[in-house]
Amino acid sequence: MEKVSIIGCGTMGHSIALSAAWSGQAVKVYGISKQDLENADKGIRNKLNVMTKNKLFNESVAQQIRERIAFSTILEDVIAESTFIIEVIPEVLRMKKDMYKKIEGIIGNNVVIASNTSGFKPSSLAEDMEHPNRFVVTHFWNPGHLIPLVEVVKGEYTDEETVKRAMQVLTDMNKKPILLNKEIPGFIGNRLQYALFREAQSLLDSGAATKEDIDAAVTYSIGRRLPVTGPLMTADMGGLDVFSAISNYLFADLSLDRQSGKVLSKLVNENKFGDKNGEGFYQWEESVSKQINAEREQTLIHFLKNDMKRNEEDK
Repeated sequence: MEKVSIIGCGTMGHSIALSAAWSGQAVKVYGISKQDLENADKGIRNKLNVMTKNKLFNESVAQQIRERIAFSTILEDVIAESTFIIEVIPEVLRMKKDMYKKIEGIIGNNVVIASNTSGFKPSSLAEDMEHPNRFVVTHFWNPGHLIPLVEVVKGEYTDEETVKRAMQVLTDMNKKPILLNKEIPGFIGNRLQYALFREAQSLLDSGAATKEDIDAAVTYSIGRRLPVTGPLMTADMGGLDVFSAISNYLFADLSLDRQSGKVLSKLVNENKFGDKNGEGFYQWEESVSKQINAEREQTLIHFLKNDMKRNEEDK
C-alpha cells in the first residue's frame, strides 16, 4: 500500500485525508500554519461525529481513523517517506508550480505527485517539473469524504505506471476513479454540471420559470434517476431512437451562451455570492444554510451506505 501525504489542509485537503484514513491508510497532512491544522483537525472531528451518528462506523472506529492522521507544518516531515503525494492547495498556477519544485527537492524519483486541481491541465502544471512523467491529476469532488468519484487525468508527460498507481491508490481508498484519456477543460464532471447550469441560467434569464421551479425540475425528476443511471444509460433505457429524435429538434434551441447569464452576472457584480455571504439566487440565513447543508449531507450519506452495502454483496 502507498504511503500517502496530503499537501494542504483546507476543506478538500482534510476531507481527502479522512477518506484515506477511513480506508485504513496512515496519512500525513501538511498545513502552512498551526491555526490551519487546528481548523483541519476540528473539521475532521466534526465529520467523524456526523458519520458516527449516522452509523457508518462506531466511536471506536472513529478514534482509530483519527489516529491514522498526522499533521505538521514542516513539509519535509510530511513527505520524506511518502510514495504518493496529493497536492490540495489554492488554484494559483505559480503557487502550485513553486510547491512542486519544493517537493521534488525532497522526494525520490519514483514518488507520484498528484494534484486535486479542478481546472488546470496536468501538462501545464507539470511543464517545469524535473520528472513530469510521475505527475497526474486526481480531482476529488466536494465533500471529498462522502462523494466516491475521483477524476484521474493524465497529461502529455504522464506515464502509464503513474496512472496505474493513481487508480490503485484511489481504489484502495474506496473511491470510484474514472480515467480521462486526454486533457479537456473541466474534465468530465464539470462539463456535465455546467452544461446543465448554463441551460438553467438561460431559462431563468428568459423568464421561462422561477428559480424554484427550475431547481424543482431537476430535484424531482432527472435528479431522482441520475444516482442509478447516467445520461448515456438513461438514453439506452428510454430508447435511442427517441433520444436521437429529441436531440435533433431540441439541440438547436438550447442555450449557446459563452458567458455567465445576466442574472448571475448581476448577482456577482453586487457581491451576492450565495451561501458564503448570505445571498445569491436565494436568501441564506444561518438557519436555512444549516438546514440545507445538513439535508444534503444526509442524502450523500444515504447513497454512501447503499454503495457500501452493494460492495459487500459483490464480495
